[in-house]
Amino acid sequence: MDEFRIKSGTILPPPSLVKENESIAGAPGKVTKDFSSLLQEAINDINKLQIQADEAITKVQLDSATSIHEAMIALEKADISFRTMMQVRNKILDAYQEIMRMQV
Repeated sequence: MDEFRIKSGTILPPPSLVKENESIAGAPGKVTKDFSSLLQEAINDINKLQIQADEAITKVQLDSATSIHEAMIALEKADISFRTMMQVRNKILDAYQEIMRMQV
């Protein structure tokens, strides 16, 4: 799984989440990806990691060629990705609740 990068004080998403001819900074002549599609793709990637971890465990249980080490690595990747997604969700909800508390 790709990692987020920090460039000049801005956190950039992994390259796998940014398609060709797209820009996060909104450079002229380039199309920017909206937040909802970026979030949906991240959730889909995390779901794929969860499915891969389940498959790795099933293979270990069935004594397939997969080693227990590979299964544990897949499990940890899925776990860390899921916990990170939950933290992002919590931050988004906190920001939303803060906005809703603002008086206009």
